[in-house]
Amino acid sequence: MTFINGSFRGANTGWKAPLKKLSSPFPLVRGRGIKGDRVQVSNIEITGLGALNIDRLYQVERILDDGETVVTETKSSPGGSAANTIYGLAKLGVSTGFTGVVGDDAEGKILIQDFQKVGVDTSQIRVKPGAKTGSVLCLSDKLGRRSLYVTPGANNLLTRDDLDLTYINQARMLHLSSLADDRQFKILLELMDGLDSSTRLSFAPGALYARKGLKALAPILSRTHILFINRNEIKQLTGENIVNGAQSCLKQGCSIIVVTLGRGISLELGKGTGHRTVTAICYIRDAETEHAIQPSNRDIVSPADTTGAGDAFATGFLYGLLKGKGLEECGRLGDVVARFSITKLGTRQGFPTLNQLAPRYRELYAKE
Repeated sequence: MTFINGSFRGANTGWKAPLKKLSSPFPLVRGRGIKGDRVQVSNIEITGLGALNIDRLYQVERILDDGETVVTETKSSPGGSAANTIYGLAKLGVSTGFTGVVGDDAEGKILIQDFQKVGVDTSQIRVKPGAKTGSVLCLSDKLGRRSLYVTPGANNLLTRDDLDLTYINQARMLHLSSLADDRQFKILLELMDGLDSSTRLSFAPGALYARKGLKALAPILSRTHILFINRNEIKQLTGENIVNGAQSCLKQGCSIIVVTLGRGISLELGKGTGHRTVTAICYIRDAETEHAIQPSNRDIVSPADTTGAGDAFATGFLYGLLKGKGLEECGRLGDVVARFSITKLGTRQGFPTLNQLAPRYRELYAKE
């Protein structure tokens, strides 16, 4: 990987093609965003769609099945899976936008302002009068375990009319994550028919959607270019181990499977003379190749909070992909951004700028 003046040098992927007119249940609406005026969207590279939440973070000594323990630190932080990833990309200098809903309350204003301070276009975030913004109760412990409890709030009020298909289709990519209610899940399924073929889909189902299984997610998976999923979720989704589960997702139509593996686990890869055992923090699979991203031993730190580490990994991976990098380099970039994220309580507090990411990547991976 090469850095020029703080930026990555790489070939343009050339994804975008002329937009096509599509028959869709979604209206082609404009100008109903926060500021109420028309926005110039032709330069947006990636948009996000998913829940917008305030995370109520509690760091505890240990996650319990039952009993009592001590809260060691608390914090409130803007969150939402796709929202975190889009925030991180904007902080790296990528042109981004987001579609979602918030309540007409102080928390909704905080979410919008947090996006705006890093340059995310918020024109497609709708404010629902009288509604409360979504929230998530997040418990995490020193072992990296976590437990999440979702109060969807305004997210359950997202409708078809809140989605501007022209806005979504003008971007090179759409990064999609889950919404808790079945009504919004149905809207996302219908959205797949309206996506332009030139807009590639990045999908992070999370546990809420992974447990629905392959059949329920088939309309989304068949359009998915990149699937971001962790080792527990791929088991929930496919009923198989990591390697076989990735193969099943390829058969569903996904082009690239990215399975994050926490601090690292042992993987059996290849067959016959190509068989090998590796310790990996990420497994990446496409139709032709598989990659195991191995942990760098140059920086071993104790995580402050692993909530949202997968969202941070997706940030680094997508940044590399948008800059024309290969899958292995994208995986390493994901690892570096995730390392930044877990150093602080709350996903977004640790996200790096490009000037921070570039030297960190060189330090950890330049000689590998």
